[in-house]
Amino acid sequence: MINFHVDRSSSVPAYAQLVRQVREALRIGTLRPGDQLPTVRSVVTSCTVNPTTVLKAYRELELSGLVEARQGAGTFVSGTLGHADPHVMGRLRGSLARWLGQAREAGLEDEDVQALLASVIAENATPAKRENAEGAA
Repeated sequence: MINFHVDRSSSVPAYAQLVRQVREALRIGTLRPGDQLPTVRSVVTSCTVNPTTVLKAYRELELSGLVEARQGAGTFVSGTLGHADPHVMGRLRGSLARWLGQAREAGLEDEDVQALLASVIAENATPAKRENAEGAA
């Protein structure tokens, strides 16, 4: 099960943070079809957010086909994102964790790490994504 957290200092709305966390968990394989999301009540308690915030996040996930609400039973994962091998993802996650440790030792903060990752991702975009980005500009 996923454990949500909300960063109050973030400019990203709380409901969008919850949506992003589910999408990320689906991509890395920590959530799979059939898994149950925490109840609205438990998310409200653990993240100290308004029930409407959680309902909005769950509704957005439902509209995108990633979860389904079952009356009286809860909200369950019904879709997937990404197709990476879980073993490969685990190995890469370990490598990334070691790299992050080196970045921390070098004095990088979260925003530094995010900027560095974003720049590398942009520089190494697949040709199709690069062409789409250039066409949109």
